[in-house]
Amino acid sequence: MKIAVIGAGAMGGATVEGLLKQTVQTLSISVADPMADLSRFAEAGAETSTDNAQTVKGADIVMVFVKPWLVEKVLTGIKESMDYDRQTLVVIAAGVKSSSILEWMDKDGSRPQLMLCIPNIAIAQLASMTFLVNISASDSGVKTVKSLFDSMGRTIITTENLLGAGTTLASCGIAYAMRYIRASSEGGVELGFKAHDAQEIVMQTMKGAVELLQASGMHPEAAIDLVTTPGGVTIKGLNEMEHAGFTSSVIRGLKAGAK
Repeated sequence: MKIAVIGAGAMGGATVEGLLKQTVQTLSISVADPMADLSRFAEAGAETSTDNAQTVKGADIVMVFVKPWLVEKVLTGIKESMDYDRQTLVVIAAGVKSSSILEWMDKDGSRPQLMLCIPNIAIAQLASMTFLVNISASDSGVKTVKSLFDSMGRTIITTENLLGAGTTLASCGIAYAMRYIRASSEGGVELGFKAHDAQEIVMQTMKGAVELLQASGMHPEAAIDLVTTPGGVTIKGLNEMEHAGFTSSVIRGLKAGAK
């Protein structure tokens, strides 16, 4: 299977890193970006090019990672090189409507097998939370694309109207999680730990919390109850955070990001 990736910025580059970690012998990866330095991908085994149109030829899956304002220009530039009968087009560009993509890619009434996608940068470590929307792809195309992203984390097939919310929860959300790590680490320094040690403690604690919830299926509040003894330090800390608006701030941040 040949995968063509157009655009090797932060998100495209992270996805290529994840793809290059796959152990499937028959997987071929080509990367095109007229502006980026692609040498690290070439060294890792990917084919590289500055020619978008040439790169998509012969690919089974074409992934386009570009900024929203560049999507039309890039898509129209590869349109004539694409074979709509056999290729699946996956567009990763927040806020770009499928109706616009189908219009830009129309070839005398023929339109591509299209899916929309929003991963997050943890895809480089095979730990992304990815959202997929099937617009016009075949069942086999959907199965193949989902399987590919499943190998690089967890994947949910959703609807286009929820893609913005998914972006906020997972793509933006990874930044929110990192901001908590930074804040908690700074608190650890104030409590007496060295900065590096504090960060290691916080990251392992977050990892443990996630793995506990995934393994047990518990609601977060049920897990919290396990460590909040009456009059103990945990409930005092939680209540102080709530007095400062912790839960409300998180929700307000998510809603602001989804606007």
